[in-house]
Amino acid sequence: MLYPPFYDPFKSYDDNYKEGPFGTFADGKVFEHSDRPQYDFLGHKVYLPFGIPAGPLLNAKFVKAALDKGFNVPVYKTVRSRSYPCHPLPNVLAVHIKDKLTSQMAQNTPLVGDSNYTSPLGITNSFGVPSMSPDVWQADLKDALSYVKEGQLVIGSFQGTGGGGVKAYISDWVTTARLMKETGVKVIEANLSCPNEGTANVLCLDLERTKAVLVAVKNEVGDLPLLIKGAYMPEEYLIRFVNELSPIVQGFSVINTIAASIVDDKGQQALPGNGRLRSGVCGAPIKWAGLEMVKRLNILREKMSLNYKIIGVGGVMSEKDYKLYRSSGSDVIMSATGAMWNPYLAQEIKSKLTL
Repeated sequence: MLYPPFYDPFKSYDDNYKEGPFGTFADGKVFEHSDRPQYDFLGHKVYLPFGIPAGPLLNAKFVKAALDKGFNVPVYKTVRSRSYPCHPLPNVLAVHIKDKLTSQMAQNTPLVGDSNYTSPLGITNSFGVPSMSPDVWQADLKDALSYVKEGQLVIGSFQGTGGGGVKAYISDWVTTARLMKETGVKVIEANLSCPNEGTANVLCLDLERTKAVLVAVKNEVGDLPLLIKGAYMPEEYLIRFVNELSPIVQGFSVINTIAASIVDDKGQQALPGNGRLRSGVCGAPIKWAGLEMVKRLNILREKMSLNYKIIGVGGVMSEKDYKLYRSSGSDVIMSATGAMWNPYLAQEIKSKLTL
């Protein structure tokens, strides 16, 4: 069943930020756990290793609502070192794919985007990683952290902003990491999976640049646990990725979205503006890719005797999907699209696990 989403796709990003969350997320009701936190994640005990990834939780109000509804590991939306605008409407459209969005389909087949949100739910989102200025988001993130109770953990997501060359870009990553650490957040996540200034467009596919960024960030934040959000990757590249980065970071979060061309019912670009023909698709059609990446990371972790954490993301719409990710090696599972249209998803998973 699809409920009214807590992020309203018919409203602007700014209106959602000011007026949201919506639907059941705004009813103020709190889900109370009847047991004790039993799952350990980076030294933090949580009731259920389930949350919402970076993206739809725009501010402290959204984070509080997620915590209240049983999403014990929510991620505060990706922030920058300075204010950054959002793409114009529309930012979210439904896409209709019968089975799964394969890599070949994503490269070669335009997808029709519309406002008819149906199950199994797939969507595309195109925001451009907007951010409030640090004086706003630092105070707001501190506010979000004040809502954390026993068995809960809020993660802060951040990224660098280009301009001025490679050194300036890496320096901006470091600055944003320092600003993030100043809030007192217990775990941070470097968002490497949205279009950035890497030579391969998506930063995580530029291993040399990625490593330089993460070394600099880790030198800045010290013992603060650092996660990285990655995209779907070829297996051979993933092996190199893990070899190079596992000594630096404490966990890998996979995946973000799979980019595809989005058109309207007339075959024209659906999202207006330069560079917006291709947009990230998430929800049910990308579950296969998230699961595949989790399985590969788990095999590498065991084969190489490493101890990094795996956060599985992509197409988690039900308790069955949660169990698939968990059995595939995920230490924590997250849902964006599924959670947006089902505010009871965490509670449903928890109740079925304790039957």
